[in-house]
Amino acid sequence: MKLNRRRTSDYVVLHQIGRLICLGIFVHFTFTAAVSASNLVKRSLRDSTIECLDDGRFYRNPHRAISRMWSYSECSKYFLCLDGEVFEFRCSEGLLFDVTRQICDFKANVDNCDVTAESKTPKPLLHDAPCANDAQLGCGDGTCLPNEYFCDGSIDCPDGSDEGYCNPNNDPNAADKCDLSVCQLPDCFCSKDATQIPGGLEPVNTPQMIILTFDDSINMENWNLYQDKIFTNKRKNPNGCPIRGTFFISHQYTDYQKIQKLWEQNHEIALHSITHRGPEFWWRDNATIEDYFDEFVGQANIINKFANVRMEEIRGIRVPFLKVGWNRQFLMMKEFGFVYDSSIVAPFTNIPLWPYTLDYKIPHDCLGDNNCPSRSYPGVWEMVMNQLEVEDGRTCVYADQCPANLNGDDVYRMFMHNFKRHYSTSRAPLGLYFHSGWFKKPEYMDVFVKFLQFLEKLPDVYFVTNNQAIEWMKNPTPVNQLHNFEPWKCPPKQLDPHEVTCSYPNSCKLHSRVLQQDRYLMTCNECPKQYPWIRNELGLD
Repeated sequence: MKLNRRRTSDYVVLHQIGRLICLGIFVHFTFTAAVSASNLVKRSLRDSTIECLDDGRFYRNPHRAISRMWSYSECSKYFLCLDGEVFEFRCSEGLLFDVTRQICDFKANVDNCDVTAESKTPKPLLHDAPCANDAQLGCGDGTCLPNEYFCDGSIDCPDGSDEGYCNPNNDPNAADKCDLSVCQLPDCFCSKDATQIPGGLEPVNTPQMIILTFDDSINMENWNLYQDKIFTNKRKNPNGCPIRGTFFISHQYTDYQKIQKLWEQNHEIALHSITHRGPEFWWRDNATIEDYFDEFVGQANIINKFANVRMEEIRGIRVPFLKVGWNRQFLMMKEFGFVYDSSIVAPFTNIPLWPYTLDYKIPHDCLGDNNCPSRSYPGVWEMVMNQLEVEDGRTCVYADQCPANLNGDDVYRMFMHNFKRHYSTSRAPLGLYFHSGWFKKPEYMDVFVKFLQFLEKLPDVYFVTNNQAIEWMKNPTPVNQLHNFEPWKCPPKQLDPHEVTCSYPNSCKLHSRVLQQDRYLMTCNECPKQYPWIRNELGLD
């Protein structure tokens, strides 16, 4: 059957755009002619004023008037050439196009309206450059810089070539493979395949740690879930202490009085960014060291300011969408002093993996299209995420990523199967990763409680936070000595008066200039002048 030419063209356009999205070249756009692809094609056929820059990247009109470069109409407009045809796009209302990051963003974040197209980065010369000594490598233009400047996540070469051709397998400063003669606890832990138990303990003498983590905001919608159903006062570890979890907090819609209460109850408070912004691949491909600093150090400041959580007790981060930010993310972590990351997903193996420090090359493949760190970050822990196996061989990371057609019995069998995988092999910590919405299905909630009740009866199973797991790994302690293991004890938290959670928080109705709408913020402290956000985490006017 002969295809209609116009519909064929529509298909090609959508297919090519879909291909770019899969490659991480994703933008928020609206078509200027109409929302249908056929109208888009019509416009492209009759628009012959824009030349084709056929490099698979979005660009601006090369012939726009200098006087209009910074106008909204020009800076929100961009083009893509596919198979010799030029297509026009426009950002959503209120956004401008960032040609460097290839995304639409708020005006305050776009500073390149005068740039037509992203310039191609030349390859570095590296050892082929006539540098003065072996401690230097060559940029693409021949400039010699210290070796450590290459692939560190920050552009140093005048032509940007020191960061232009970097990936986990192409880094002149890549981390070495594990060296057990040098890597020693408590500061360093590595093994050939991440299945070795710290301290060389036998599995029978190793506690089976269960790590419950919860991502995103805390508020009235999920508060009863945590207080009344999962972390009840009756649920105890074998040493008599209440079970505890780790909460990775994002900013919007979070009630900071409740964060303060969780911290007061000895749960671990960790970071999940301020904005949790999209597109997903921004975190992997576009976020700079400064962006990571703004998102995570900024969120730490917000939690410290409005939930009174001590800064030194905010130790870990998890990147939104688990899109690991390569060396840029981990350089920020090392510079600020974060203890651990928990964003890297390990390929599924029959023997689950133990966490490790990033002194050496990660001991497994970087899963899928992620961008794992290639350099050494001594002392920074990776709380690697082992996948759950479902009965038919499928795998998932978060519980809500598991097949949606599972019934309660299926879910219970899944939990039990994966517990046994850990318990009967390496005794690596069993991480169970949740978003609170997963528990809204009553049968899922019921079988999870049933699973918790089963685990509570076992004398060598402990529910711990990520930081408590790290403390055990630094000082591996046999099961029969855990009653005296200090990091897992539960003495009352010694609080200053302002750290005690208030009964009646301030409900602050605040305007956000960035979000262009009001938000509510709950805190035991005084209300800020503005809704806290990137580069204004204290909410100053």
